[in-house]
Amino acid sequence: MTVMLASSAGQEQAAPVAGGRVIVGVDDSPGGLSALRWAVELARSADAPLVAVRAWALGLPRHGGLRRHGDGRGHVVLSFAGGEPRQAAARLVRQAFRAAVGGVPGDVDVTIETPEGNPGPVLTQFASGSCDVLVVGTTPGHGLKRAVHGSVSAYCSAHLPGQVSVIAAGPPGQNPAGPAPASTRANRPGPVTRAVRW
Repeated sequence: MTVMLASSAGQEQAAPVAGGRVIVGVDDSPGGLSALRWAVELARSADAPLVAVRAWALGLPRHGGLRRHGDGRGHVVLSFAGGEPRQAAARLVRQAFRAAVGGVPGDVDVTIETPEGNPGPVLTQFASGSCDVLVVGTTPGHGLKRAVHGSVSAYCSAHLPGQVSVIAAGPPGQNPAGPAPASTRANRPGPVTRAVRW
């Protein structure tokens, strides 16, 4: 069971119940920074531990990989030019914390996880506890990218109904690292099916 929070925009977001954690999928997109900011505030207000997860996968250019066609028979060669992908993921998490909230907060119990794998399944596995809440960001306007790679927020929402808060990036020109609005508790549990825009 999850409890719902009402944002300043009047929309509801899932909140952890006693013993639950706030799990946040981390990236450095505008939606990802808004989600991280929201997750920090949620963990702080619920006095819940925060688990910041940055999944990475071999062969994805965004994660440092390079895809090359090998011998012309359809084989794909995956290669990395130096640097450990897990270290790059941890570095991105620290940079996202700095951009979103000025650094890893000292008043919230934070764990940083950098597992290998597809982000959707990895995040749903981390947030599989019935008292956990998963926070993910979304950035509107990336239709082709979503069509090719899929939507992490849609995957998570479909696999963890009622436990996922999808936070949209703010309007163009708004600083995604700006201050997060204060949230208040509401007593209406149920699934979250829409994004909140900061």
